[in-house]
Order: sequence, then C-alpha cells, then structure tokens
Amino acid sequence: MTALAPRPWEWLLPAGSYAGRSRMLLLRSATASRRTWPAILSGFAEPVFYLLAMGTGLGALVGTLPGPDGRPLTYAAFIAPGLLAASAMNGAVFDATFNVFFKLRDSRLYEALLATPLGPLDIALGEIGWALLRGGLYASGFLTVMAVAGLITSPWALLALPVALLVAFAFAAVGMAATSYMRSWQDFDLVTLAVLPMFLFGTTFYPLSVYPRALQIVVECLPLFHAVELMRGLTTGAVHLGMLGHLAYFVVMALLGVTFAARRLRVLLLR
Repeated sequence: MTALAPRPWEWLLPAGSYAGRSRMLLLRSATASRRTWPAILSGFAEPVFYLLAMGTGLGALVGTLPGPDGRPLTYAAFIAPGLLAASAMNGAVFDATFNVFFKLRDSRLYEALLATPLGPLDIALGEIGWALLRGGLYASGFLTVMAVAGLITSPWALLALPVALLVAFAFAAVGMAATSYMRSWQDFDLVTLAVLPMFLFGTTFYPLSVYPRALQIVVECLPLFHAVELMRGLTTGAVHLGMLGHLAYFVVMALLGVTFAARRLRVLLLR
C-alpha cells in the first residue's frame, strides 16, 4: 500500500495536532455566548459614535481631504473606511486575547478539550474562527451604517466585508499567539498599548502625508495601516494592483499567527 501524503499542516506541526473538528469549538462558543449577545453587540456602537463625533462634528471644521486617487472626500467619507478596519481589528483582538486567556489560565477549558479527539490546531482554529465571527459582525454592521449614510461611492465596496474577515482572522491569530505568552491579567495593558497607537496613527483619521518620511515608514509597517488602505480603496473605488500587497500582508500574518498559536498551545497543554 502506498503511504498517504502528509497534510499541509503536518509539515509545520507534529502529528496529532489536528483532528479536523475545530467547528465543534465554534459550536461550543456560540452556545456559551447565547446570554452575552447584548454585550457582544455593544462593541458595534463604538465606531458609530466615532463616526458621528468626528465625521459630523469635527468634519464641519476639516472640510474635505484627498482620497486614495486624489479626489476630494468629505471627512466622514474619509474616516469611515478606517473605522471599518478598526472595527474588524478590535472585535477580533479583544475576543482572541481576554476570552482566550480566561479559558487557558483560569477555567482550564483547553486542557479538558485535549482529552477529547481535538488537537491544539483544532483549538487554535476554533477560537480564531470565533474571534473572526465577532470581528466580521462588527464590520458588517458598520458597513451597513456606511451604506445608509451614503459614505460608499463604489460597487467595489461589496468586497469590503470579505476583506474585513481576512483582517479579523489575521488579528485574531496573532492575538491568540500573543496571549499564549501572557502570565497575568496585568499583561493585557500591553494589548491596549499595541492597539491604541495603531488606531490613532494608522491613518484612520488623517492621510499618511501629514507625517514626516521617517514616521511614514513606521506607520506603513503597522497592520491597521494596510487594512485602512484596503477599505478606503474599496469603498471609494480607488482599486489598483498595489492592494494585492496589502492582502498578502494579512495572509502571511494569519498563517504565522495560526502556526505560532497552535505550537504554543501544544507546548503549554501537552508538556
């Protein structure tokens, strides 16, 4: 008999890491969250408040800003794609950090799961998938608000939701991998320290050109910058081949995050 070819993940992870049942963890998360949907949905309101306060209030003072293709945009139309990207990031990151840490360190849920046929990669994909759904929920809700407010000017915006899901997946994967190194709840100050500067400086509220060149290079390395560029290009119709580079950034980020998260879970739970 010929030997079966190894599955793609077996080149990166030891045998027994994946049983193909990560959907069961998604089902468990959905069942456990039935009573907390109001709290989950409340996260959708934050970017809407930013849009009302900054886009309507401050926008009256700012006027217009140049869009990705040079065409002038109202301030609300300029910041809305950035807030859309931030919605996907925040929903995914905070679910993949706080919730994962509780299950890993306090409730010891993952240790119990490894007594079933599930492997570390199943757990990583299941938790990242749930964080992806949360980030996608925030993004889809805010995209609807943008459409109702008339802040979408191109049919390319139909691709904004699948791109938001990719962004959420990448942030969730890296967030879960980072959480595996945290030892106490105080370490979550580092999450805020990473997320807040990205939100403020990642061209969410103003164009990259306002920075000196040295700082532009730093901003261009931030994940949220690439997400904002994708969303702003799609919602305004300024689509170009350079956006494939932004997409590749998140594909690599997601692959690295999933691999490190699965390896860390294996080290922590199977030692």
